Amino acid sequence: MQPSGPASLSAHPHAPLHARLFQAIAEAGGWLPFERFMAIALYAPGLGYYARGSRQFGLFPASGSDFVTAPELSPLFGRALARQVAQALDAAQADTVFEFGAGSGALAAQLLQALGDRVRHYAIVDVSGSLRARQAERLAPFGSRVRWLDAWPEQLHGVVVGNEVLDAMPVTLLHWDGARWHERGVVATAAGGFGWDDRPTALRPPTDAALDAARPPGTVTEIHRQAQAYVRSLAPRLRRGAAFFIDYGFPEAEYYHPQRSGGTLMCHRAHRADADPLADVGAKDITAHVDFSALALAAQDAGLEVLGYTTQARFLINCGLLGLLAGAGPRETAAAQKLLNEHEMGELFKVLGLARGLPGFEPLGFTAGDRSHTL
Repeated sequence: MQPSGPASLSAHPHAPLHARLFQAIAEAGGWLPFERFMAIALYAPGLGYYARGSRQFGLFPASGSDFVTAPELSPLFGRALARQVAQALDAAQADTVFEFGAGSGALAAQLLQALGDRVRHYAIVDVSGSLRARQAERLAPFGSRVRWLDAWPEQLHGVVVGNEVLDAMPVTLLHWDGARWHERGVVATAAGGFGWDDRPTALRPPTDAALDAARPPGTVTEIHRQAQAYVRSLAPRLRRGAAFFIDYGFPEAEYYHPQRSGGTLMCHRAHRADADPLADVGAKDITAHVDFSALALAAQDAGLEVLGYTTQARFLINCGLLGLLAGAGPRETAAAQKLLNEHEMGELFKVLGLARGLPGFEPLGFTAGDRSHTL
């Protein structure tokens, strides 16, 4: 369905969001950077995809969900991750876990249950009020140990976790015409919908001119300025502890390879994927794969240590997932295998570990198969 324009907004289920976007385009002089468009589409208070109170996370489309994350897929994900979190808490001599973007609260519940009294405080930073309400309902059994924050505290002493949160941070969209880079923005079309428009820019991927020459004209890609800013804002606050981020993505050499000419921007609705973020705006998720090299460099430049980088499969195996499967039934085993299989989540999803103030710390999750050298 093509998004309705100003003349017919009242008939569209996401009319208020579309009106907000048309307003933003007008206020920006008729051209809105895609990064800003994505931010409004996903996070506009009470209107955006993550702020409208619907159910995004679930196993099947019949639940009304659009996609499934690892904690919804199998509770063994959280139980395995808990072993890494516990080791890091011990190294930091801390008792607090911070989760950014806690989704449905499934991972928080799994970590709290697995870690027990080892965690005295579990702090969640989430920009979505509707998701906070779902999390509060799910995490009610854990009482006052769980609290919600509007922003990071000035000082963090403990372990930070983020599962599938970096991919939902707005990205800058770039287009290569064969001679130079353009930034891709969104305009209002004559038909009353949303359309693309490119403008010359000094922005570019973190690659050299020789690689650009090998790109086919029409190449589209992303740069992750907001995700890098997020890491830079976390760095000075993490005084003693570790952070673990799990998401789908690649190192720079793979991310910006000339053969990846279509970029990684994707949308998810009813467990189906498409590549058109300008259609059905508000009704579906918009994501981009993560450039883990850019995040690792941003972290190092801000004073953090890169502990390791590996695939989700290797990380979970290092954390004992295979042992946890020993007593599992067929259905639970099949679900957990999706966390490990190369054609499912095992290879595409990666784990990046960061730390400050933990000299000599050797994280369990990176003991074998560390790929830091590829960043």
